[in-house]
Amino acid sequence: MFSRVLIANRGEIALRVMRTLSRLGVESVAVYTDVDASAVHARMADRAVRVDSYLSIEGVIEAAQAVSADAIHPGYGFLSERPAFARACADAGLTFVGPSAEAMALLGDKVAAKAAASAAGVPVVPGLSGERLTDEEIAAWAAGQPLPLLLKAAAGGGGKGMRIVRSLDALPEALGAARREAAAAFGDDRLLVERYLERSRHIEVQLIADAHGTALHLGERECSLQRRHQKVIEEAPSPVVSAELRARMGRAACALAHAAGYVGAGTVELIAEHDDPSAFYLLEVNARLQVEHPVTELVTGLDLVELQLRVAAGEPLPLAQADVSLSGHAVEARVYAEDPAHGFLPSTGRVVAYREPSGVRVDSGVEQGSEVTADYDPMLAKVVAHGPDRAVALARLERALAELRVVGPTTNAPWLRALLARPEVRAGELDTELIERLGDAVAVPPPDASLAGLAVRALLGARASDDPWDALDGWRLGGVRAPARMRLDGPSGPLDAVAPVEARRVPDGLGIEGEGGVARGVAVYRDGRAVWLVVDGVPTRWAVAVERTGARAAGGSLDAPMPGTVIDVRVEPGAAVAEGDTLVVMESMKMELAIQAPADGVVADVLVARGQRVTQGEALIALTDGAVSDKGSYRPPEGHSSEEEAAA
Repeated sequence: MFSRVLIANRGEIALRVMRTLSRLGVESVAVYTDVDASAVHARMADRAVRVDSYLSIEGVIEAAQAVSADAIHPGYGFLSERPAFARACADAGLTFVGPSAEAMALLGDKVAAKAAASAAGVPVVPGLSGERLTDEEIAAWAAGQPLPLLLKAAAGGGGKGMRIVRSLDALPEALGAARREAAAAFGDDRLLVERYLERSRHIEVQLIADAHGTALHLGERECSLQRRHQKVIEEAPSPVVSAELRARMGRAACALAHAAGYVGAGTVELIAEHDDPSAFYLLEVNARLQVEHPVTELVTGLDLVELQLRVAAGEPLPLAQADVSLSGHAVEARVYAEDPAHGFLPSTGRVVAYREPSGVRVDSGVEQGSEVTADYDPMLAKVVAHGPDRAVALARLERALAELRVVGPTTNAPWLRALLARPEVRAGELDTELIERLGDAVAVPPPDASLAGLAVRALLGARASDDPWDALDGWRLGGVRAPARMRLDGPSGPLDAVAPVEARRVPDGLGIEGEGGVARGVAVYRDGRAVWLVVDGVPTRWAVAVERTGARAAGGSLDAPMPGTVIDVRVEPGAAVAEGDTLVVMESMKMELAIQAPADGVVADVLVARGQRVTQGEALIALTDGAVSDKGSYRPPEGHSSEEEAAA
């Protein structure tokens, strides 16, 4: 076993790897950028080394050599699927905890993986692939195929560089967007195109292989609950995979691993017919650890990071296929800093309060005081529940998400609870388009109207006792009372003349009076001149409203919905635009946002340029003739990457 391992990653996966290293008595080394100088992973490691970028192969290798590390664990995302990185580790005398550069190049590339799978007898989705397909070649093939079709980045996954094409007229724009995303995320704009299977299931097989000729499958995971090709909820085992089908899928995965000379942990992702999952096809191979690996660990009792390390150290696998058994059911929810009520835009800011639920596994990369920025992926944590059966695991996960407290950046945790409550999810009737079909049927109820008055009470300060001198109203000598009122900025906008409601201090915040005493408690967190109220696990922010000034108050501009970088400006001053026209394209948290005209109008001025970094709320385009919006309009993104596929 190694004595010192550098982790070439950040956030929750870096901390996850550290836990296993600590248990094995192996020293951990973190790398961090200037943005992450105070990040949890940088402080929790035994040692930490600064690098300019998590994507700098030379910088990471130099950091490992500076501390005399034996090996490098890449986690997922960043350099984890770069054959050049695995090769550079070998050239520097460092062990790469993953497959060889040759196996990674073969299976990590969708084009090569499809060819290898066909040769190994694994069924593949009909499509067109090649070393470097041109837009013209793809268009010519698409013209003779039934729609819809799916464009995919050849060099990566996680929804980046992926577009569904339902009309040939939409193909040119889809090709451009897919290539831009692929180049930004993976440094490679190659694409392939396949038939798109409607209402399919996404099922993946976890495999582990050693250098002594043994390849094992560790069961499957159901990953069909996706939003724009990004996994949201994963579980193991799949509710529709029988023992016989599990063995078939496992044999196919191991056959592909043997054919590629694969050593390490990997995942063979399959797409299966919804009504007949026995009809499955290769989707892609992820030549690394997956974000959702905890569900496999909980049902098998195995530590996949430990197995990775032992295999990388040259040890034979300590078990055979017959030793692998599944116990119970596990479900994982990915908690992102994103706002479901506003198109799932990523959210940024300081974590004002953080508390993990009990009785479940939480893999997290944040703590109270952490700063969530637009520089990296928005995934904050994974909440994973295990139970004797699927129903119990789902119930435990829903309760855990209600207990999870992330105050500051908006998260999708309340939305995940609403999703888990859907009858389709409870029944296991899943497919990759279910979330899109459900749409607004999965929504978080709006905040209770009484919270505004409670926010005023919290801003004024809760009444400490029944003593009249502790009253926070406007009592004056002579018995005249002038109730305090505030103008608030709340989750739904400004509110005028809000009066406080009666509340008392309780250990975790404020208690609302009801029959027989306190009816319920509301957690309260101060954040400068604002307060956060948490009711039933849902945080809302309230602050004393201030008058808006400057260009935004005057109106007439499209503003950046979040911090990011302008990657395309499609209009010039004087241009006439129609409602829905894309005027500016931004990139933030590895996600592409199309900023669109909210109404017909004329471009009065272009206030940004390609490559410019902008802050949230910064004016991008000035419009006249009624095309006025406070924040502008944006097209919901096709999907963001998880940290699994992110680039710095």
